[in-house]
Amino acid sequence: MKTAIKTAPVLKPVSLEEVKDHLRITLGNTDEDDYLQRLITAGTNYAQLFLRRRLITQTWYYYPDDFPRGDVIVMPYGKLQSAGFTLKYTGTDAVVHTMSSDEYIIDIIQDPGRVVLDYGESWPTESLYPSNPIVIEFACGYGLTSASIPEEIKQAILLSISDLYENREAVFIGQGFTLTKTGAIDQLLWPYRIHTVIS
Repeated sequence: MKTAIKTAPVLKPVSLEEVKDHLRITLGNTDEDDYLQRLITAGTNYAQLFLRRRLITQTWYYYPDDFPRGDVIVMPYGKLQSAGFTLKYTGTDAVVHTMSSDEYIIDIIQDPGRVVLDYGESWPTESLYPSNPIVIEFACGYGLTSASIPEEIKQAILLSISDLYENREAVFIGQGFTLTKTGAIDQLLWPYRIHTVIS
């Protein structure tokens, strides 16, 4: 699956204040703010990779290699949004074409979301450009702020942050090194994980 981010979110799923409250750090203490921000990024990245999702609304490009044989393109990252959606393709003549939104339906109810051909429509049949011929621009995520994200996901991120904060090096458990709270973190995230593998 080839993707590239267009517009990253400004906010994180958990705030610095929430992290300090979780870690019982005085809000006025700013000594470790930079470090805590890095932990927020690490905790967020772990959650997103495990979930195969993006949490705060953001805009991406998706590059399928070809149009599907069936009527459906399954979109990456879940919680597809219809605003700003475009589907473009390039033929062997290097001319870029934009498919009309009348030709397909954006299914944001199913998760992960889908692009479904409308009745009587078909994908373009012309030969495609040899490199990244299809570009789909789309937005995804639970919402513009963390208020839209399920509490279990935010709690998992906070647990991940506290684990990294309390154990600043790998912890030896049994035969290997691991984060001590990984089981609890993954249990909180599991119900929201996307199990569809998108190629």
